[in-house]
Amino acid sequence: MASKAVVPEQPRGLGAAKQKNGQAECKNRRVLRDIGNLAIAPAVVEGKPQNQIKKYNSKKPVVGKDCAATAAVVPMKEPLLPKQEAVIAISSDEKEICKSERIVKEGSSKNPTKTLTAILTARSKDACGLNKKPKDIIVDIDASDLENELAAVEYIEDIYSFYKLAEGDARVHDYMDSQPEINSKIRAILVDWLVEVHRKFELMPESLYLTINIVDRFLSVKTVPRRELQLVGISSMLIACKYEEIWAPEVSDFIAISDNSYVREQVLLMEKAILGKLEWYLTVPTPYVFLVRYIKASIPSDHELENMAFFLAELGLMNYATVIPYCSSMISASAVYAARCTLNKRPLWTPTLKHHTGYSEDQLMECAILLASFHSGVVENKLKAVARKYSSPERGAVALLPAAKGLFSQLKNTSTK
Repeated sequence: MASKAVVPEQPRGLGAAKQKNGQAECKNRRVLRDIGNLAIAPAVVEGKPQNQIKKYNSKKPVVGKDCAATAAVVPMKEPLLPKQEAVIAISSDEKEICKSERIVKEGSSKNPTKTLTAILTARSKDACGLNKKPKDIIVDIDASDLENELAAVEYIEDIYSFYKLAEGDARVHDYMDSQPEINSKIRAILVDWLVEVHRKFELMPESLYLTINIVDRFLSVKTVPRRELQLVGISSMLIACKYEEIWAPEVSDFIAISDNSYVREQVLLMEKAILGKLEWYLTVPTPYVFLVRYIKASIPSDHELENMAFFLAELGLMNYATVIPYCSSMISASAVYAARCTLNKRPLWTPTLKHHTGYSEDQLMECAILLASFHSGVVENKLKAVARKYSSPERGAVALLPAAKGLFSQLKNTSTK
C-alpha cells in the first residue's frame, strides 16, 4: 500500500507568516517542464485528496529557499496512456480489399477469396459484355460410333494427327520442268482416263486417289516419254488395287482396257520400276482419308453434300494447279467448304469443322475459289469423265448443280486486281 504523505505541523507566529508569504511566492513561480513528463499524483492537503499534476525527474525536485513544500509528492510510475490513432476513411472498395486480405491472413480452411485483379477483370468483362459471348460448341462426331469396333474411336484423333504429320512426306513437288514430253494438259488427260477406268472396274474410291498419288510421285523422280505415260497409269492402278481392293483386276484386264497397247511383260516391268523408285512406300494419306473425316464433321451431313465434296475433290486432283501448291488435307477441307457454299449450308464453316480440319475459313478461301472455278468450267471442258460420273442419279447429279456464285465472284475480283 502506498503510504500517505505526512503534513508537518505549521509553526505559529512570525514564522508562520513568513512561511505563508513564501508559499504564496512559490505558487506564483513557474517550474521548468519536460514535455511528456507529467503525471497525476494523489496528494493530501489539509486532509483532502486532490489530483494534482506534478513534475518529477529522476533527481530531487528543486525548491526555492523561501518556499516550503505544502505536500509531499509520492513518486509513481508513469501511466501508459492509450495513444489516439488517426481516423482514416475507408471506401467501399477498400473495405472489400481489407476483408479479402484478412481472410487470407487468417488461413481459414475455406476456399480462398478472389484476388483484386480477378475481381477487377471480371467486372471489366461484365461491363464490356465479354462474359456474355457464347463459347464455340464442338460436336462429338464419334459419339454414334462408340459401339463400332471398326471405327476405332479411342484412336481416331491420334490417327488423323499422324496423317497430318505424314502428308508432307507424300506431297508432290513441281516436276513439269523435268519432263520434256509431258505437260499439265497431258497429265489431265491421263487422270481423266483413269477416272473412267476406275468407274468401269467399279473399284473402291481409295484406289483412285492412291493411283493418282503414285503417278505424280513417280513422275517427280523419273523422266517418262509420252508413249509410256499410259503404261505408267495402268501400272500405278494395278499397284493401288493390290493395296486397297479385295478382288483386284488382273494384268490382262488392264491390257485389254488400254486397247492392247502394251504386253504383260511391259506392265510387270513398269510395276517393278515404280515400286523401286517409291521404295515401296504406299501407306500415304491421300485426300480421300481426310475427305471421309471432314464430311463427317460437316454437321448436318447428307449424301448430297458428300457427293458434292467428292466431285470437287476429283476435279481438283485432275488439275495440276491444285495438286502441287496444296497438301491433301487442305484440298479435302477446301472441297468440303466449297460444297457447303454451293449447297448454301449455313454457317459455311463451323467450329466443329475448324477443330477437326485445323483450318480457318480464310485459309481455305483461295483453294475453294479454285475448285469453284473448275466446277463452273465443267460445261466448256473437253474432259468429261468426272462430270459424267457425278451426273448420274446414284451420285445425286451434283455435277449439274450451279457452281458457288459467291466463290466464283471472288475469283473474278482477285483476277482483276
